[in-house]
Amino acid sequence: MSFRSRFAQHLGAALVASALGLSPSLTGAQTALKVGDAAPDFTVTTVTAKGVDAKPFKLSEHKGETIVLAFFPKARTSGCTVQMESYRDKYADVFKGGKKVTLVGVSADPDTALVSWAKDAKFQFHFAADTDRKVGVAYGANAGTGYHKRHLYVIDPQGRIAYITTPFNQMSADAYTQLGDAIAKSAGTK
Repeated sequence: MSFRSRFAQHLGAALVASALGLSPSLTGAQTALKVGDAAPDFTVTTVTAKGVDAKPFKLSEHKGETIVLAFFPKARTSGCTVQMESYRDKYADVFKGGKKVTLVGVSADPDTALVSWAKDAKFQFHFAADTDRKVGVAYGANAGTGYHKRHLYVIDPQGRIAYITTPFNQMSADAYTQLGDAIAKSAGTK
């Protein structure tokens, strides 16, 4: 299929969704989010090393906090392990130890796989089991292959996107420095 055909198909899907009053991001037509946009709301099952959280995570219920959504392809793979272990090891500094900053790693993995990984690696943050890939689609992170792309969003306490990096370079020390700066700015500590 040519670029022109794909563009027309996506444009058509977005127009139909708009006419029906649906969000284009929830119909599969991905929208390009940018800094300053309202972060798309969602509800998803989250887990920690202790197990499945009793209450699903609803983004709009976390106003007043800085939220970091870290999309990644698959639990326990080499690049994702580097990324999540770096988050764990830099948690106190980059993520302010979780004080008014909530880190959520998002993948299409089932909750059981994420709980097991979090427990084994002693991760102190949340993971979202986006098995239906709706969150990934809403944020343009779904690769269309069953896996998410390595996208990262910082959402400010008012629910607006404050920082985006796509793809997040988990191997670069600068990427973590820039992320820490974006979190500090969003949280008003810089």
